[in-house]
Order: sequence, then structure tokens, then C-alpha cells
Amino acid sequence: MNTSSQLKKTIGMPQAVALYVSAVLGSGVLIVPGLAAELAGPASLLAWGGMVLLILPLALSMGLLSARYPDAGGVSHFVTLAFGQRAGTIIGWFFLMSVPIGAPVAALTGAGYMTAALGLGEHIRILIAAIMLASGLIINIVGMQVAGKVQIGVVIAIVAVLVMAFVLALPNMDSIHYTPFMPHGWVSIGQAGAILFWCFIGWEAVSHLSEEFTDPRKAAITGVTIAAIIVGVLYFLTALATVGTQSYLHGGADVSLVWIISQPLGIWGAWIAGLTGIFICTATVIAYAGAASRVGYALARQGAAPRLMAHLSKRFHTPVAAIGFLGICFILVLSVYASGIVSLTTLIQLPNATFILTYLGGCAAGIRLLKGSRTGVTISWISFVATAIVFPFTGWAVLYPLLIVILYGLFSRKQPSKI
Repeated sequence: MNTSSQLKKTIGMPQAVALYVSAVLGSGVLIVPGLAAELAGPASLLAWGGMVLLILPLALSMGLLSARYPDAGGVSHFVTLAFGQRAGTIIGWFFLMSVPIGAPVAALTGAGYMTAALGLGEHIRILIAAIMLASGLIINIVGMQVAGKVQIGVVIAIVAVLVMAFVLALPNMDSIHYTPFMPHGWVSIGQAGAILFWCFIGWEAVSHLSEEFTDPRKAAITGVTIAAIIVGVLYFLTALATVGTQSYLHGGADVSLVWIISQPLGIWGAWIAGLTGIFICTATVIAYAGAASRVGYALARQGAAPRLMAHLSKRFHTPVAAIGFLGICFILVLSVYASGIVSLTTLIQLPNATFILTYLGGCAAGIRLLKGSRTGVTISWISFVATAIVFPFTGWAVLYPLLIVILYGLFSRKQPSKI
């Protein structure tokens, strides 16, 4: 393959850390601490503690595979090596078709934080979400070197604001807010844990960018470890502030961070909280759009997707056709949401099963491909079991990956020589 048809290796470790953090520290940090506290009260902190301990195995299982087998196909490539091309292709399509829905959901969540903070309407929310999605696509067209640098700046700003939110919450945190500690019983902790799990999946997304790592081993292993520590600390501090101030009762479970920041800072706090929501979710859009476009490129390169998606920009060496495909999908999803046909709650549920199945496939591949490393196999098993336990909670959303399998079957019949 000549250099004009290859992706450039432009992602160093700082950019990799930023991409990992932004892929995992997404809209979940804005809404899940409040929702978990609403479910389990102060005892939700036990669920957070358990998930923070689990975060490193979840991260390293993908990091080790990315270091050993760097490829734009990411999890799809790992599954292909472990279980054959057909299985790998299906996993690739699962991830590719998750992002066209997941990214608009993230954008609408971030935009919703701004509109809630400033009392703006639904049309403004959709407009802000559209701008966020367009920004994510444009940055990915220019290339991951620029995207990585943008992510570093955005992640630094996000970390600063979340730490500031915790500091601002300290005067309002009272020991009485931790009693009764377990108002809804032990079962509620498990229910909260199931919700929290969604916050800690995202490590698989950056594996699709591993072909562009300048030093795959350093970026994927050291980088993912640093990112896991940052994400775990930030999530727990945000949850502690949410419970300690009872902001989930005062400001609403889904906008608890707005209440924490706006209480001491007034309208400036509302602006800061709203902009934080936009920054966090735009960073997530950048990471996932980059990952999905690389999956589309990798699938097309092996003949498992329309050949057009393998087209790269001559100037930036980025998969512009796959990015264009995502852009069309984003427009369709935003249009459907704007029409009122589906709610944000429904959109949130749709890609859950495909994201989980993608991660399960990666963990299963890790069990087989990392046999030379006892640590690698162990953490892959831990990640696989934890993810498998959560999968039944996806409910009716399992119909979405079933539809993808059916469509893939139709496509593969048309192109038997390429699959």
C-alpha cells in the first residue's frame, strides 16, 4: 500500500491520553452522578468505588491489544485475528453504526446542559448540537494531529472545571446528607452500578486510532493507564460532590452539576456549567467520530463496506468519505429528533447493545490473543465477565444489533468474493 493510501502516524502519548479521557469522560459525568444518587442515595458512592476499581482492567484490556495489534480496525481487527473475518466485520459494523446515534445523543446532552443553565429553548439546543457535531467532523478531516492537540486543551479545561466544581461544593457538603446511607436497600446499589457501567466504556473507541500512534506500546499502555486514573478520580469526585451537596435533589438529577457551580457563582456559574457540558460532549464527539471513520475506512479497505469509504483526503490523509457518511447520519438523526418522532431517552437506548457487544468482542479477543501474558488474559476475563453481566440490562435495544446483522447478511450476499 503506498503512502497516499495510508493513515499518518501523528498521535503521541499526550494526544492519546486526551483522546482516551474524552472518549470515556463523556456525557456520563454530567448526568449519571445525579441519576445514581437518585437511585441509591449516598450508597451510590459504593457503586462508584467498585467501578473505579474496575476501570483499570477495562482500560488495559483494550490498551494491551492496541499496543500489540495497532490497526484502524481496532476491536474489529482484534476479533478478526481471534475469531475470523466474518466475526470481525460484524463487530466493526456494530461500532460503526453505534456512533451515528451515540454522537448526536452526546451533542444533544451537552447542548441541553447549556440550554438548561441559561433557560434557552429546544430549537437552540438542536442548533448548538449541530454545531458541535460539525466541529467534530471538521477537526477529524484536518487530521488526528490537530484533533489530538485540540483534545489536550479541551481535556485540561474539563479537568480544571470539574476540580473547581468539587472545591466549590465543599462548603455545601454536610455529613447529614450522607444519612440515611442506604435509603433504598442493597439492590439499589446494583441498579446504580448497572447505570455507572455505561460511564466506563469507551476505551475500545481509541483502539481504532491505534494505527496512527507514533509509539503504539507507550501510547496504548502507559497512556491508557494515566487516562484511567484521571477518569476514575474525576468521576468519584463529581459523585462525592453530588451526594454531599444533595444537588440531585435541588437542581434535578440530570443537571446536578449546574446547581453545584451556579449556587456560589450565579449566572457566571451557569455559563461555566453550560460551556463545560459543551466542551465535554464535543470532545466525546471528536473521539468517536474519529474512531468510527477509521472503522469505516478499515472495513472498506478489506471489502466489507462500500469501497468509497476507503477514500482518503489527498491533503490530510484522513478518511473523508467515511467522515462524510457520518455527517449524513448525524443530519438524519438530528432531523428525526427535531421532528419529535423519537425522544432523547429512546435514542440513548438504541446504541447501548451495539457498544456493549463491541466491547464484549474485544474482551473475548483479548482472552485468546493475549495468551502469552497472564496479566493480559486475567484482565480480559475480568472485563468480559463484567460486561456480560451488564448486557441483559440493554433490554429491547438488542433489536438494533440484530438489524445490523440482517443488513450485513444482505450486503455480504451481494459481494461474496470480498467477504
